[in-house]
Amino acid sequence: MREIEFKMERPGLLKAGDHITVTEGVLPSSYYYTIDPSYAMSGNFPFSERLMERNGEVVEVIENDRGFYVKARFGE
Repeated sequence: MREIEFKMERPGLLKAGDHITVTEGVLPSSYYYTIDPSYAMSGNFPFSERLMERNGEVVEVIENDRGFYVKARFGE
């Protein structure tokens, strides 16, 4: 199992237990992931840490002084 944290700009878009699909984006030296349809976005990952699974489940939605964050689990 692998957990990834995503930044979500608005509350209420996702909740724990939701099944999600992610889209992979490619930069010159890394990958990033977006929860469809553009609910939240991950940080950048080097090529060696590429996510192989595209379907996952929301584990937790966190609200703090910096905003909203989604923890998602993937079964790789």
